[in-house]
Amino acid sequence: MEIIFYHPTFDTPWWLNALAKAIPGANVREWKVGDNAHADYALVWHPPVEMLAGRKLKAVFALGAGVDSILSKLKAHPEMLEPSIPLFRLEDTGMGLQMQEYAVSQVLHWFRRFDDYQAQKNESVWRPLPEYSREEFSIGIMGAGVLGAKVAESLQAWGFPLRCWSRSRKSWPGVESFAGEEELAAFLSQTRVLINLLPNTAETVGIIHAGLLAQLQDGAYVLNLARGVHVNEDDLLAALESGKLKGAMLDVFSREPLPKESPLWKHPRVAMTPHIAAVTRPAEAVEYISHTILQLENGEPATGQVDRQRGY
Repeated sequence: MEIIFYHPTFDTPWWLNALAKAIPGANVREWKVGDNAHADYALVWHPPVEMLAGRKLKAVFALGAGVDSILSKLKAHPEMLEPSIPLFRLEDTGMGLQMQEYAVSQVLHWFRRFDDYQAQKNESVWRPLPEYSREEFSIGIMGAGVLGAKVAESLQAWGFPLRCWSRSRKSWPGVESFAGEEELAAFLSQTRVLINLLPNTAETVGIIHAGLLAQLQDGAYVLNLARGVHVNEDDLLAALESGKLKGAMLDVFSREPLPKESPLWKHPRVAMTPHIAAVTRPAEAVEYISHTILQLENGEPATGQVDRQRGY
């Protein structure tokens, strides 16, 4: 079995060694320009077109939860990957736990009014504030995939009202489910904290805009853990300035790194992290990839395959 590997920033020798140990009999090599030798599987992140074009691969694995970079490149270069070749993404591999940590910590930060206390501290003000009630601090999760389910699960223990919105209705215990465009307004109207975990598709680009934000509860919060293209940043800033939104926590942006001239840097009610909410954990990723390859080799069903038409 021949496996080619390409990632512009990962520790390639570590990955090659770990994959070779996890998949008995596999020859795993780093792909370099000019390598046209046979390969059965490709493990990639932002792959050059020439790495995949013309190959008769059994499957391609994206080394992350998102596949939008590959799909967008396929639109411009459809010859890069034949439609019959399965494309897989990392469904969890440790990212679910990281998303849980991030979401729970930020929701509790807002619920306990630590943002307000930090603002008071900056003004040398000592004043206890009224507490929020859990019943009125409803949390709405946009995107009900593997990571959305993990985040909902982690928040249940804290007693907040939970709701989710996605393309199709979900049956998550203790979570009110909304589906489709026709139920979006109802989902938003009772949401105090909006957590975005949507996939990046043509339908979801720019979905968090002025019209959507206007439908949230007054004094709402936005937590974006998905993709920067989901949020119209000018509309977000306008909603913060008007008081419609009380705060925003952003891990992803329309341009990364975020340009120094962006007003998001200096806005007092915007908190940010540099796209670190959930990163690929090598050991877990190798375990998933090796297990899935062995399933495919044995003709068994495998999870994580991407529907190229839907984009996830």
